[in-house]
Amino acid sequence: MTATTITFYPLLGMASDLAAAGRYDEAAQQVIAHLRSHPEEPQGLAKLGEIAMRLGALGQAEHFLRRALAAGGRDIEIRRFLASVLDQQERLTEAGELYAALDQEAPDPRLSALRAHILDKLGRNAEARTIHEQLTRDSAYDPRQWIALGNSQRAAGDVDAAIASYRHVIARDEDFGEAWWALANIKSKVLTDDDVAAMQKALAIAIDIRNIAPLHFALARALHDRSRYAEAFDHYKQGNDLRAVDIGYDARELSAEVAEIEHAVDAAFIASLDQRPIGDAVPIFIVSLPRSGSTLLEQMLGSHRAIEAVGELPYAPAILRSVMEMATRRGQVTVPQLVASLSADQAAAMGQDYLRRAAMHRKTDRPFFIDKLPHNWSNILFIRRILPQAKFLDIRRPAMDCCFSNFTHSFSSAHAASFRLADIGQCYADYVRLMAHLDRVAPGLVHHIDYAALVDDAEPHLRGALAHLGLEWDPSVLEFHTLDRVVRTPSSEQVRRPLNRDGMEIWRPYAEWLDPLRATLGALAE
Repeated sequence: MTATTITFYPLLGMASDLAAAGRYDEAAQQVIAHLRSHPEEPQGLAKLGEIAMRLGALGQAEHFLRRALAAGGRDIEIRRFLASVLDQQERLTEAGELYAALDQEAPDPRLSALRAHILDKLGRNAEARTIHEQLTRDSAYDPRQWIALGNSQRAAGDVDAAIASYRHVIARDEDFGEAWWALANIKSKVLTDDDVAAMQKALAIAIDIRNIAPLHFALARALHDRSRYAEAFDHYKQGNDLRAVDIGYDARELSAEVAEIEHAVDAAFIASLDQRPIGDAVPIFIVSLPRSGSTLLEQMLGSHRAIEAVGELPYAPAILRSVMEMATRRGQVTVPQLVASLSADQAAAMGQDYLRRAAMHRKTDRPFFIDKLPHNWSNILFIRRILPQAKFLDIRRPAMDCCFSNFTHSFSSAHAASFRLADIGQCYADYVRLMAHLDRVAPGLVHHIDYAALVDDAEPHLRGALAHLGLEWDPSVLEFHTLDRVVRTPSSEQVRRPLNRDGMEIWRPYAEWLDPLRATLGALAE
């Protein structure tokens, strides 16, 4: 048997130390110096790929990791990093296959969990749930696995089982904030007075922000349910303040993006875009801010005989991110500039890529399908370029309700605007500005639906939406709560009930503390 020789390279050691300290640019310089002396050395290429991944340069990360493998790199970590990059690029089939191969080669519960994560993202809930159940049964206790199982159970409508999974974590780790938030985020009021006392005790001893922030949100939700609004707001604010400092969101960037579209995109720009459809399927993009009723509208329209609801697909922003990464290597590029520069073949290839990825989520051959990723409101121009047949429905919740609902939700960094009242207000204002501009330069491109009016009297607004889509009326859309499907959003319980006014004017008990939001919204506030 031949022993494997591992060579230590001092510059790579320095690079690893710098990367561990978050000094990625300096780490990359050390690796580049190493590769000048040792061209195509696998460890160096792999380290450069890892650093690029940490910096979010996913295309470059994939390039260097594949070069490392081609140069003879055998370390399993290289393929794990590559799988992670593919996952972050939303190339889910490729990522899932690589995770599965690695798990078979070197069985590891963490790899099994990543396989389940991919299956969940693909909408293959039953397969993911089987893996989650196996991991919680056969592997060492890991609270994240129990929460993942609970999330899978909740998405499938098995709320009692989800509650049991979350409480299993709390019984073992009383200060595990994510489990408390998972319970609080269930629409029925499941938190008891004993739970309130337990969360207060946990907050007194918690030291990790990953526990403290969601604990604040969960405790605030429980206090809200008890009409203790001043205390609830205090905890909402503390949780949001922690997340805002951690993320460092700058609202001016989104405002500048919208201003650039207002400046660069006119009626002639829209008229210059190709009209020929890509493929046979017609994607319907429901766009909005989060917490605006998009899940309800999707559930309604998904009950139509010609429409399939497939959830929130990450592919449009992932494709845009990849092409922007390539374009900006040559200098700064805005989205309107990118859209104008795409050739017909390039745009068609991107549209086909989107449809190919979306097809992995489809279970029927209905001619229309819904992608309800809310953040696509800022991607409409790009989507229209690569998918000329796409339809857009904007569902808009009243500003104060929408913004405050976002503020009370423990979001991930994907919706970083939600953590300060002024920031979420500015995000709403920018969204309204963009919709108004598109109405001026491309009348009829986006059909608008008022959430409050939809809840009060659904039929006329659904008829209008179906007319925009070119579809006939189907009374099944009014029986939306009977549709049996997995719903992976915070509204998963609500859309399984008939229409109701829950959540309307939820901001009013907090009115005295919302001046920063009102000031930013201006006339948009009630």
